[in-house]
Amino acid sequence: MIKITMRIIGIVLLIAVCLTAFVFIKAALTPAVPGNYTTKTETGGDIEAEYLAMGSHEVKYLEVKTDEVFKKYEIYYPSELESEKNQYPLVIFVNGTGIKGSKYKALFRHLASWGFIVAGNEDDSSGNGLSTDKTLAYLLSENNDPDSIFYQKIDVDNIGLSGHSQGGAGVLSAITISDHKDYYKTAVSLSPTHEEMAHALGWNYKPEDIKIPILLLAGTKGDFEMEAVIPTEQMYELFNKITSPKIMARRKEAEHGDMLYQADGYVTAWFMYQLQNDTEAAKAFAGNNPELSNNDLYQEQKIQLDQ
Repeated sequence: MIKITMRIIGIVLLIAVCLTAFVFIKAALTPAVPGNYTTKTETGGDIEAEYLAMGSHEVKYLEVKTDEVFKKYEIYYPSELESEKNQYPLVIFVNGTGIKGSKYKALFRHLASWGFIVAGNEDDSSGNGLSTDKTLAYLLSENNDPDSIFYQKIDVDNIGLSGHSQGGAGVLSAITISDHKDYYKTAVSLSPTHEEMAHALGWNYKPEDIKIPILLLAGTKGDFEMEAVIPTEQMYELFNKITSPKIMARRKEAEHGDMLYQADGYVTAWFMYQLQNDTEAAKAFAGNNPELSNNDLYQEQKIQLDQ
């Protein structure tokens, strides 16, 4: 009887800690993307610098209202999409706690300038992957609608997603438990809420069910100190559970919120490599001497692409 009581008390305390952490994250972690981050962020390699810079495509923006609780979709895309017959890879971004897609304008625009359709929404509680699934479903329907500017413009064989913090957990949920999980070809998870905490909050992603190449990036400063996010031990646990091609690294002295954009040179290079078959971008991660492994701004680099 005493053991049962202590177990109940332990569960109650864990829930209380989780709820407290959730409130703390929502109140304190409000990362925004500086409009000039592509010129101000330090880089430690030529490839990282190349893909942190703006791409060659002019970018347009489309905002679409929806009856979903997150109210609207936000889509950035290369302007020539409206006049050319080319197809473009799609990347969906998953929001962090308390942060909406409208705060990520510079990040979305940057990736779109490299030839991607980039979509987000206003969901500020995205850990279960549901709003991401709805966003993908909407874009797929637009791809089949002759009246849409995106009609037959989405390369459905090259769809990826990226997310930060709770959004990092949302990425893991979307690729393992969502209805459209099989559409995703690759993913990036930035400082994701670690598995134990995520599950306590109802974000029941399954690392062992990941079947696509994934890039895991986090900071050594804010993430290391915050038990609600991804300390080193939990990051290794997550990495070791994944059986698909995978990479992990920590950016030295990076705060939790900074990881949203400070790693964007490699995030962009990863999507160029995975979704556009860019051989230059691939050198950051693959081959005998990948740049990420030798970048002094990072530590704990682990690359296992031959899974």
